[in-house]
Amino acid sequence: MSRLQPTFQKLAERSEKALIAYIMAGDPTLEDTETYVQQLAQAGADIVELGVPFSDPIADGPVIQQAVERALRSGTSLKKILVTVRSLRTKTQIPLVLMAYYNSIFRYGEAAFCRDAVAAGVDGLIVPDMPPDEAGTIHPLAEAAGLDVIFLLAPTSTAKRETAVARLSRGFIYYVSLTGITGAKLTDKADVEKKVREIRRYTKTPIAVGFGIATPDDAREVARIADGVIVGSALVKIIADGVIVGSALVKLVTEGGASVTDRLTSFTRSLKAATQPS
Repeated sequence: MSRLQPTFQKLAERSEKALIAYIMAGDPTLEDTETYVQQLAQAGADIVELGVPFSDPIADGPVIQQAVERALRSGTSLKKILVTVRSLRTKTQIPLVLMAYYNSIFRYGEAAFCRDAVAAGVDGLIVPDMPPDEAGTIHPLAEAAGLDVIFLLAPTSTAKRETAVARLSRGFIYYVSLTGITGAKLTDKADVEKKVREIRRYTKTPIAVGFGIATPDDAREVARIADGVIVGSALVKIIADGVIVGSALVKLVTEGGASVTDRLTSFTRSLKAATQPS
């Protein structure tokens, strides 16, 4: 069993919702990623999603696209990310989920990837360009290896798609709150609540909501609706704001007297507080 199911169970017992923090692996370097994951865990994140940089993302806004570029420039690859995960497992047991486009997994080799990911300490996998009806090869390989495959639903998902995802998704279901890109503003929370209730008719698997959650107030409203709150662009922007790219130099700097790690810690704590019972 991965670490995801026990995490949601423990949070439910405390009437808490999961704070799922997304950052891009390798932004600006994998050594920094290792530091950030530990910082996020210490600040209260319950689960960390690590984006796998890919040259042609389909749903990412400019903040995450620029993080992809920084990560690729630093030489980040799927194999190197798994090495980082293995290193992290000597320091933290926070559940780790990879968000990777299918091409990266296909080039690695599906069976080898599932085996190596679990051996390194990965708990879950999100493949945003792989709908459930096209997961026929990787899904059984992941299940056999003990890797939770997490499928996505959106405002446009049909009842047929919802039942398929409810049947196949492990760990949690990722509900994309809007028909736009990451970093867009979430405006129609009533529609999110309606859709989450609809999905719950088909499954007891936890439902986490992502896209458009940028502030503790956003997190608080979504936590009232869902089992988990996914925050990505707002965290990635903190990292981006602390990176200066010179002709041959990338270094972390401070902004307003606070380091990147300090700002990540403070923001993550405020997000986690919003997912806890008042």
